[in-house]
Amino acid sequence: MRTRKWSIIVAMLLATLSFGACGSSQSEPTATGTPPPRNITVSGSGKVYLTPDIATISIGVHNEDESADRAVNGNNAQAQKVTEVLLQMGVEEDDIQTSNFNIYLEQRYDEGGDQAGTIYIVDNTVFVTVRDLNILGEIMGTVVEAGANSIFGIQFDIADKTQALSEARKAAVEDAQKKAEELALAAGVTLGEVQSINEYGGVPVPVFEAEGGGGFGATSNQVPISLGQLSLTVEVSVIYHIR
Repeated sequence: MRTRKWSIIVAMLLATLSFGACGSSQSEPTATGTPPPRNITVSGSGKVYLTPDIATISIGVHNEDESADRAVNGNNAQAQKVTEVLLQMGVEEDDIQTSNFNIYLEQRYDEGGDQAGTIYIVDNTVFVTVRDLNILGEIMGTVVEAGANSIFGIQFDIADKTQALSEARKAAVEDAQKKAEELALAAGVTLGEVQSINEYGGVPVPVFEAEGGGGFGATSNQVPISLGQLSLTVEVSVIYHIR
């Protein structure tokens, strides 16, 4: 009786082990033996130089007065005159945008630390896009005469970067291709098809030179401006298959 009982237990254990082995073989695929893909990753850079054709500039009017009304009214009158001058010089109305208007008070103190009064301060700043750089210097001089006393943030740019970006991309890909061919030759492998390409950059930045680029001469109320050059760089990362 005991022998029969042990026979039943052994049979059940064998059945369990057999089921587990079958389940394992079905859930875990066997290795195919296919080698992983062989790739090579390189970077490439393409740069083009351009002469800017537009400029953006912040032009502001700053007023201080012991009277809030006089500070605001004076600022409004000066700011309006500055806007009128910009329009008269050919700047489009859509290219003049208010970017900052602040009114605040400031406590003034004498040398002994006692309060000497309150001053109201008004700032009105417009963000201006100038599309005719031939008159940029004249605009800056004229708006100062009209009452602008805060000018900052001149930035040069390119209105249409389409062609420049195309040239930079082509140069970047050619640079990456050259590097990949050199590496493949050095490693004794054959360069295959492109697997992926990623692009970065494409924002113009000023080129700083020791002696500066061409600019505008100063005449009467014209401020001398040097345009210089902008560089536009595109970076690419390319993955090639190798054999």
